[in-house]
Amino acid sequence: MKILTVCGLGMGSSLILKMNVESVLKQQGIQASVEHMDVSSAASANADLVITNAELVDNLRHLSCPVVIVNNYIDSKEIAQALEQAGILTRGA
Repeated sequence: MKILTVCGLGMGSSLILKMNVESVLKQQGIQASVEHMDVSSAASANADLVITNAELVDNLRHLSCPVVIVNNYIDSKEIAQALEQAGILTRGA
């Protein structure tokens, strides 16, 4: 499974989100390849799931994979909810 975390420049906040997504997945015993990148690169990338913020989601809606929104990149509960929404985590896990 390949997950992309996306921000405007792909350098800061997407890296923070990547590390926190990996932490949530690790806590649940789920293995995935998580990469961070900028919104332009993500628009043509292949992934099973893209996680970004509300401001950038319209740039990625054309992708064939689910695109979910996380606005607080350090909130593990919000990240877990986004992963539940995408079907990666089971509700209440």
